[in-house]
Amino acid sequence: MTRFLLAASLSLCAALAQADGIAQLKQFVHDTRALSARFSQTVSGDKPLHVSGTLELQRPGRFRWTYDTPYEQLIVGDGSRLWVYDKGLAQVTARKLDNALGSSPAALLAGNNDLEKHYQLKNQGVSDGLDWLEATPKHSDGTFKSVRMGFKSGELLRMDMEDNFGQHTTLTFSGLQKNPKLPASRFSFTPPKGVDVLAE
Repeated sequence: MTRFLLAASLSLCAALAQADGIAQLKQFVHDTRALSARFSQTVSGDKPLHVSGTLELQRPGRFRWTYDTPYEQLIVGDGSRLWVYDKGLAQVTARKLDNALGSSPAALLAGNNDLEKHYQLKNQGVSDGLDWLEATPKHSDGTFKSVRMGFKSGELLRMDMEDNFGQHTTLTFSGLQKNPKLPASRFSFTPPKGVDVLAE
C-alpha cells in the first residue's frame, strides 16, 4: 500500500511538472478551497512602490489582504461587500463585492471555478523556471488589461498585472499554504469607531 501511494504521488508530481500554465491554474483552483501566504508587491513608475503583507482567502468571495509594510491597509471581502480600510487616513470604503471584483486579479484567486466565463486564457511557456499563462478579461469594464500567472509544480509563485493605464504590478508569493483552517472572523469587518465610511 505504501509503495502504491508513493508511486501515485510521484506520478502526480511528474504530471504537474509537465503541465502547462492553464492546466496548473485549473488544478490549483479546483484543489484550493482556502489559502494563506505572504506576498511582496511592486508597482511600476518613476518611483517604484514596494509593499508587503499577508493574504488569506476562502473561496468563493472571501479574502483578506493585509498590507503591513511600508503602510498599513486592510482589504476584506466578506462574500457580499468589499471593505478597504486605510489606517493612516482613518477611512473605510465599502462596495458591493460583485461590482468590485468583476474581472480583477482577485477574482482569479477568490472567485468561482468558471474561469473561462470571464477570462481568455493563453499559455505563455516557461520563463524563470515557471510555467506561465496570461488571463485577459473578456469584458473591458475592469481596471486590469491582463494578468500573467507563474506556477511551479502546481504552486502559484507570481502574478504580473498590467492595468488599463499601462502600470505594471508584480506580486510574489511565499510560504503558501493550501486549505488551512481559517476562522470565519478573518473575513468579517466592522469599521473602527471614529473613521470616515464611504459607501458605494
